Amino acid sequence: MTYEERLNEYYDRLKSRNLGPLWNSIGSIMTKEPKPRVIPYLWKWDEVKNFVMESGELVTPDRGGERRVVFFSNPGARDLEPWGWGSLTQTLYAGIQLLLPGEKAPSHRHNQSAIRFIVQGSGAYTIVEGERVYMEEGDFLITPAGLWHDHVHSGGEPMLWLDCLDIPMLYQLGAMFFEHYPDFNQPVTKPDNYSVLRYSASGLRPVQDHQNHYAPQAVFKWKQTKQALENLAKLEADPFDAYAVEFINPATGKAAANTIGAMMQFLPEGHATWAHRHVHSAIYHVFDGEGYTVINGVKFSWKKGDTFVIPNWAWHEHVNTGSQGAYLFSTNDLPVMEALHLDKTEAHPEKRQVITDEFKVLSDSDVLA
Repeated sequence: MTYEERLNEYYDRLKSRNLGPLWNSIGSIMTKEPKPRVIPYLWKWDEVKNFVMESGELVTPDRGGERRVVFFSNPGARDLEPWGWGSLTQTLYAGIQLLLPGEKAPSHRHNQSAIRFIVQGSGAYTIVEGERVYMEEGDFLITPAGLWHDHVHSGGEPMLWLDCLDIPMLYQLGAMFFEHYPDFNQPVTKPDNYSVLRYSASGLRPVQDHQNHYAPQAVFKWKQTKQALENLAKLEADPFDAYAVEFINPATGKAAANTIGAMMQFLPEGHATWAHRHVHSAIYHVFDGEGYTVINGVKFSWKKGDTFVIPNWAWHEHVNTGSQGAYLFSTNDLPVMEALHLDKTEAHPEKRQVITDEFKVLSDSDVLA
């Protein structure tokens, strides 16, 4: 038996006993820089909305199914079972939820954190721990882990919103918990606009929340977010993010959700940012406007309603090509990376990337490199 044959036979015996040789695998296990499984990708709103609205004809948000959501499945995670772990990034799940007039979604709670960005419609509300929170286009809502929550639609038009949860991370950690409320819906026990009234001015915190660890402000209204961005736009733009505001927990000053960060970004007409990359991943939803984002040299053209993902350590820059300002909502796993002291940011040495290709939709049969 040659040396190579003996070595291969040795590796086979190791594998048969669920063991492995570090010296033969260290290069792929401990990479020189992040190499996420997920890939940059973009979903067009027209197609996604058609699927979402069709689901309204096929299923209802009852016990068991719980929510009517079409989620984004990253092609780089398609081999993970079940259902790619719901991965849009390594740590985050996102999808579009539909609630039709007159419908109710049952109350439950789980140890996944959740955030919501309202895409379209009005007249619906979510109930979080007894507080009824009305939802309007452009609003940002948080549902902290462990709190009872359900949805009710008393309006006259379909409601659609973007959900983002840390499902893939908790699935990977094996730390998932989920519980049904005893009744289909929980009672409303607090006055309407409870958290809005308690947090009516930035920088002022009710003394009762001095020890609060979860975010006590349930909704951030679009009107206030837009005003903050308009004020910022009178100043010098950040070279990488233009004008952007983060949604934070007013009781702690940290991210609004413990494991999920979120921000709203404004790109003035004709504005182009510089390229950079960071260890945290990000999911973008185009609230308004049109333009493109270059990710690792590939051009991803977007317009209102589109959703795209920037994986860990991917070069990216944004360009507004429309005739008006563009608003980009994004959510990320920065809080996790910062808590683990893993985040790192790097500016592109040339400020902007050379575009080498344009995004193309992958089919089921396409093989990823």
